[in-house]
Amino acid sequence: MGSASSLTYQLGSGPLRVSPIGLGCWQFSQSTGLSGKYWGRLPRETVRQIVAVSLQAGVNWFDTAESYGRGASESELSEALKYQDVKPGDVVLATKWFPLLRPASSITESIGKRLSALGGFPIDLYQIHFPGSRSSIERQMEAMAELHEAGKIRAVGVSNFNAAQMRRAHAALAKHNIPLSSNQVRFSLLDREIERNGVLATAQELGVSIIAYSPLAQGLLSGKFHDNPGLVRSRPGARKFLKRFRRSNLRKTAPVIERLRGIAEQHGMRSAQVALAWVVQVHGESIVAVAGATKIRHAESNSAALQLRLTESEIQELNEVTQRHA
Repeated sequence: MGSASSLTYQLGSGPLRVSPIGLGCWQFSQSTGLSGKYWGRLPRETVRQIVAVSLQAGVNWFDTAESYGRGASESELSEALKYQDVKPGDVVLATKWFPLLRPASSITESIGKRLSALGGFPIDLYQIHFPGSRSSIERQMEAMAELHEAGKIRAVGVSNFNAAQMRRAHAALAKHNIPLSSNQVRFSLLDREIERNGVLATAQELGVSIIAYSPLAQGLLSGKFHDNPGLVRSRPGARKFLKRFRRSNLRKTAPVIERLRGIAEQHGMRSAQVALAWVVQVHGESIVAVAGATKIRHAESNSAALQLRLTESEIQELNEVTQRHA
């Protein structure tokens, strides 16, 4: 695969530069809390090795959240980084405030718990996890600005915000001369809604990066569920109940998998790696991706996609096949 990639994209117009693909850490929740139950417990040694192979391949940022195991993911990530002798400032850490039925004052009141869970690592990017706070977007951004001005966070992001909500967040931060760095939303070859609903266009207009989560459509773009439709029943969480994993939808999206495999074969790569490369190349440097890994080989595969450069014709082929079959 060659040496570790050193390619980075600027996150919005803020101070952070990140590898096009980061490691998502929801799966480090250790089955704690409601959202943590989506995943099983991972042995600490597995967590350490997932982080290690990601770092070795050139991944320089990690995305976690308060709600991922009520801080368990943040703590596991911190432990794994320290085990690799990574020092504060060596990597970019992103985490998220859980807003459900909480006021904006909770952003500043709970920051100590977030920093404690991260075990000495600073918060480079602090994000609103979704628009569910009791307070207005403007008030939430005021609280974020307060943390930024106090030096407790380096950049501000949002997640799951629509175009209008993102515009409001951007305007509120601009009053403090702070850019909105990112909006983390679902985007993959099979999830292209942001190209149609104004989110991507608004982000590009405002200079906000898109962070794509579920860039492999929860594993669907690997092709393994097309090869074995019954496989999803053995997986934890809600995937087995999702429409896209039904046999009828697997048949519909099979041409996408076929085209991915054809391109992957030409590059000596895997379908999932081509799908990841498409996400971070289709719109230039507007989009970065965060990909999870529950196995060491997943982390190796995701990280290797940093080395893959698709041609314009390959990107166009994938655009066309998903427009017909996704």
